[in-house]
This record gives sequence, structure tokens and C-alpha cells, in this order.
Amino acid sequence: MTLGQQIAWDDTVLPFQLDVSDIRGRVARLDGALNGILKQHDYPPQVEALVAEMALLTALIGQTIKLRWKLQLQVQTKGAVRMIATDYYGPETDGAPARIRAYASYDADKLTDGAPFEQLGEGYFAIMIDQGKGMTPYQGITPLTGESLSACAESYFAQSEQLPTRFSLSFGESLEPGVDVHWRGGGVMLQHMPKASPFVAQGEGSGEPLVADDLLDGGEAENWSRVNILLDTVEEMELVGPSVPPNDLLLRLFHEEQPRVFDAQPVRFGCTCSEDRVRQSLSIYSSKDIEKMTTDEGRVTADCQFCGAHYDLDPATVGFEAEKDPRD
Repeated sequence: MTLGQQIAWDDTVLPFQLDVSDIRGRVARLDGALNGILKQHDYPPQVEALVAEMALLTALIGQTIKLRWKLQLQVQTKGAVRMIATDYYGPETDGAPARIRAYASYDADKLTDGAPFEQLGEGYFAIMIDQGKGMTPYQGITPLTGESLSACAESYFAQSEQLPTRFSLSFGESLEPGVDVHWRGGGVMLQHMPKASPFVAQGEGSGEPLVADDLLDGGEAENWSRVNILLDTVEEMELVGPSVPPNDLLLRLFHEEQPRVFDAQPVRFGCTCSEDRVRQSLSIYSSKDIEKMTTDEGRVTADCQFCGAHYDLDPATVGFEAEKDPRD
């Protein structure tokens, strides 16, 4: 058996604009990238679903960041799933693929038979953007709300960015005859872009955490409502998209809104870990600290949570009191 044949629109994020309604959006399709993320770990089904949803959100949001920037999404909770972390690395050059990675930390004994989101408990949803050396990173945080990570992301954009935002996602394992079981995921993100300042004045809104309806009125509210009603008609298999190209999906959903598409962004599973980075992270420790980290076999080991890479180092060559690296 083999993995399914690569489809032209797999592992891409297609940006679009609805000219009639002043709304922009993206269509994401993750196949090999999502499979690459999840095959690194033997997650329980509830955790797999949360990581898959988080990866799709990251790809949809990350498409807007600039070359060489880094986007991080993170969920921290007091529940059975303690943390979910994703990284999206903007392309190194125009036309190059972006890279995405993700992992989760969880307590298997606390997992229940409930829905994936029920495994989280009290916590927060955070978005961080690293613009590179010499630039101050941006960070925004919102409490976990609603019944999904998508709802948390929508709440974040409404409260922190004052941008009405909507996500519709679908993901799961593909069971094609004669093909290895593998993950597929897809989704649509909508965002209303106001012509004036994107911020609402103090005191406006419902008094509760902001939602999209608090941010729009008049014709803008009508446009937003109409486009969301159209998105509600999408079917899960259309989102996952093994047989529906993104362009066809947009025309099916929004043809009266005059959709206009831009260049698709390719996305790949990719990790930035390396032996040099491990050595750098250990460079703050003294030889006494390194000794405490040394195994009974006389080695210092480290495992990458994202890709599963294993590093096995000579303790004499790590830390700020290390001997000269024999490779130099």
C-alpha cells in the first residue's frame, strides 16, 4: 500500500477576496503536512483532533505573515491536554514553501471519552509573531471560550484585533481503498476588513467578550451575515477537498460575491531543530549542571517534541565550560 497520490492543491493555502462584500479569506488544504505532524507521535484520538485543528488554524492565519517571519499559536490549559504548540515559518523567499510543525503535551490518565475540546479545561489561547532579529515580538492572549479551538481563534480576532473572523474546518483520517491511512484537513477562513480604523471605540460592543456582530453595522453587517450564511452550506468533504479544487469551492459558495484569488502559498511539514541548536540551548549551563543531566551511560540526550529527532551528545562538549568541539 502507498500514500495517496499528491493532488495539485494539497498542502496549499489559497488567499481570496470577495469583491462585493469587502471580505477576504483563505482556503487551506493540508495532506502531507498534516500527516507529517501527526505521524511523529502516537496521540490518542482526542489529542490528534486538537492538534489537527490547531495546525489548520495556524496555516490559515500564517499565510499573511511576511517572508522569514515566524507565527506561533499556543494553548495552555489546566485540563488533560496541558499544551498545544504550533509554529509557522514564513517562506525564505518568494514562491518558497512555508513550514509548519506542531505538538501537544497531555496527561493520558485524565483524558475522558468526551469531545476533544472538553479535554482542555480552563486556560488561554495565544498568538505570537516574531518579526526577526532586532524587532519586538507581538503577542496576544485570550481565554479559552466556546466549544472549539476555532471559536477561540475567532474570539481572539474579535477582541484583540477588532476583526470579524470566521473559520470552518474539517479533518480526519482518509480511508481510500488500496492506500495507507493518512490524514487530510481543510478549511476556510473569512475576515471582514474595515476601510476605516480596525479598532472600535471604548465602551462600544455588548459588554461581554467581543464577537463579530459587535464590530459591524449597516451594510457591512448585512454583507458579513450573508457571506457567513453561504459558508454554512459547505460540506465537510468539500473542505477536505480530495475532489474539489479550492477555486471550484469558492465559486460554488460565493459566486455572487465575485471571488478573486491570489497566488497560493505552499506549506510543508518542517522542523528547525538541529544539534547546533541543542548545543546552544545547553550553553547556559555549567559543567556541574551538565553532570546532573548526564545519563548512566555517560551521555547528554535531548529529543525534539515536534519531529521526534534524538540527539546524543558528549557531556564534555556542552555547556559554557565545554571542551572545544572536536568538529571545529
